[in-house]
Amino acid sequence: MYYLIREKLENCDLKDIQESEEPYVAVLTADEWKQNRSCFSMNIDADLGAPSVALTRVAVSYDVISGTINVPSLGYSEGHEQGYFTFALDERGVVFIDHSGLAEHITSIIAEHKRWRMPSLERFLYDFLEQLISPDLSRLWKIELKLESMEKEILAGNGESMLSELNEIRGNLLDMDLHYSQLTDLGLELEENESDFFEEDNLRFFHMFTLRVERLREMVDNLREYSIQLRDLIQTRVDVKQNRIITLLTVITTIFTPLTLLTGWYGMNFKYMPELNYKWSYPVVIAVSLAIALGCLAYFKKKKWM
Repeated sequence: MYYLIREKLENCDLKDIQESEEPYVAVLTADEWKQNRSCFSMNIDADLGAPSVALTRVAVSYDVISGTINVPSLGYSEGHEQGYFTFALDERGVVFIDHSGLAEHITSIIAEHKRWRMPSLERFLYDFLEQLISPDLSRLWKIELKLESMEKEILAGNGESMLSELNEIRGNLLDMDLHYSQLTDLGLELEENESDFFEEDNLRFFHMFTLRVERLREMVDNLREYSIQLRDLIQTRVDVKQNRIITLLTVITTIFTPLTLLTGWYGMNFKYMPELNYKWSYPVVIAVSLAIALGCLAYFKKKKWM
């Protein structure tokens, strides 16, 4: 897919890109890049094929800015667009080597919906990067609603079964935090304009993108802190429950300790124990045992131990 950046992205072919002085966008597969690499005036030393580790990173040289953009897979987020691609750009245009269809998908959206009064490579790059993060605000809002719902369930005493789901959300938030950190580095490198590819007035686009990513990262940090608080709340509820069980067992043990002493004492059956021959010995022992148990219960309630 080849485009010229005009009032909108206009489809063209490779010949049009070579003959025109207007900025361009090319979205290629790895094989197409290998076949047509010599057609682009980009002095690229590194191979832009599929990287061994898909991370978002950028490398700036005198002739070209190249790198990789990776949008992580978030298992908790339904309908989440994820994938990775490599790119190379100079003052003439940008080439995406698409490994997952994500770059082609975003470029198609821009071609269909975006119009520019002052078209430029910088403005296209801003819209492209903005499209990468545009669904994230809604995604984070849904995660926040889910965490609030989990908090209500935890306070209702049903939190222990949510630990695995909470850990999954925290893992996704960690991935998003790393993703935004890398996108921030990318935005700062473009804004730095070390290779002098961009118009000075258009650097504001990269600054705007960096600010948006930083705000999203702050939201992720807040949600991570929220998830940690919920995990601690679950642990607190579990500890309280265990303490209640231990308290109950302690009360029962305390009540039966004097009764055990009483039964052990009269279980010795010595020959000259006078109580063995009394008519009322058995009911008296029962009454004393009940009195001890009820007295202990009354004392524990008065001290609010149960």
